[in-house]
Amino acid sequence: MKTIEERFYELGVVPVVVLDDAKDALPLAEALIDGGLPCAEVTFRTEAAEESIRLMSGKYPDMLVGAGTVLTKEQVDRAANAGAKFIVSPGFDGEIVDYCLEKGIPVFPGCVTPSEVAQAVKRGLKVVKFFPAEQAGGIAMIKAMAAPYTMVKFMPTGGISAKNLKDYLDFSKILCCGGSWMVKGDLIKAGDFAKICQLTKEAAELAKSIRS
Repeated sequence: MKTIEERFYELGVVPVVVLDDAKDALPLAEALIDGGLPCAEVTFRTEAAEESIRLMSGKYPDMLVGAGTVLTKEQVDRAANAGAKFIVSPGFDGEIVDYCLEKGIPVFPGCVTPSEVAQAVKRGLKVVKFFPAEQAGGIAMIKAMAAPYTMVKFMPTGGISAKNLKDYLDFSKILCCGGSWMVKGDLIKAGDFAKICQLTKEAAELAKSIRS
């Protein structure tokens, strides 16, 4: 049984998904699976997030479905009860991290400073999110922070696209990158899941070619 971290590494890219309507959850899941990225970080920015996670994880139990933008312990519970396999928060909130660890739920908090990484390390975390990646100094900042924290790997998210994916995945301390360029909101709203599948396939192949 592979760990979530091992599966993240194999994928190279984790689609970050915003769903306004749960009816789009299953066709989107199919497009991601068919495109070669059977994974979704469903952000808790919308009312449809919880039901979308429930639908995806229910129909596709092997798909790696998690919850992003988790800001409260109540959201942790709702996400976990809906079937989320991991929790991602945009910033480092010690209360949320400790709550997830108590419950045995894999958690990836956002860290953009050495002080935040130190808090994660203190709790035994080996992987943290780096958000917003491009705006917070990008790969140069990650390399600088990774130097003293040799045991930590990063999941940069924010401003990452097919154009700069290689800059990140070339660095050994990057576990994977979060990205939304293959699951753009306008494509979901238009129901253009064929295009999403195509973009997902291109992203999956790009990640594989960078790492091979």
